[in-house]
Amino acid sequence: MRKLLTVFLSLAALLLMASVAMAAEVAEAANVISDSSSWAKYIGAAIGMGLAALGCGPGIGIGLKGACEATARNPEIANKIMVTMLLGFAFVESLAIYSLVINMILLFVI
Repeated sequence: MRKLLTVFLSLAALLLMASVAMAAEVAEAANVISDSSSWAKYIGAAIGMGLAALGCGPGIGIGLKGACEATARNPEIANKIMVTMLLGFAFVESLAIYSLVINMILLFVI
């Protein structure tokens, strides 16, 4: 419960500080972006990247935990486990990179 409260309070502080830090740019952005479809694109890109990171982070953590446990049980095959672990990390991280590419296309091309 305490970790959950800490995460939510940290998220709230981050969101409040971001609005203060970018207050000067809001007036300029209001002149450049006036229609609601442009705002939807930015919100969609932020949500998409957040969900991609939310899925990839725990996936990499669980994979690392399994690799450490396997190495502790059988140290002789540590090299094979490390190669498999790095290959799995590359596949999991590629999902976040694909999401980043799609978000960049949404933001700058469309």
